[in-house]
Amino acid sequence: MTIKEIQEEIVDEFSLFEDWMQRYEYMIELGKSLPLIDEQFKTEDNIIKGCQSKVWVHAELKDDKLYFTADSDAIITKGIIAILIRVFSGQPPRDIIDADTDFIDEIGLKEHLSPTRANGLVSMIKQLKLYAVAYQTQLN
Repeated sequence: MTIKEIQEEIVDEFSLFEDWMQRYEYMIELGKSLPLIDEQFKTEDNIIKGCQSKVWVHAELKDDKLYFTADSDAIITKGIIAILIRVFSGQPPRDIIDADTDFIDEIGLKEHLSPTRANGLVSMIKQLKLYAVAYQTQLN
């Protein structure tokens, strides 16, 4: 699936819920299914700066596609990174770099987060794209 198709799938899933409590519960469930980062990668280097909670992300290039694993010490934050990883993991670095993240506004996520969590969300996206830039450079 392309990034756009995955984003559309997430927008469809979130539209099934009537209120934000149900959406938060769904995000928590998504967080539980997150491909967890190996303990050896839970280092200071892999912490996303700008997040109130601790969020670790590890990226690995396999067959010219970038795969992410992550973890967080907060359940909502874990759900947020799970959504982003679902969108970007298994995609070519160039597609990650070029992808827009309008789907986040479509599901209303940013407006339903506290300002610090919203900043953390922006930091997570930025970090995933920075990994993509680094690996794209290696591919060139």
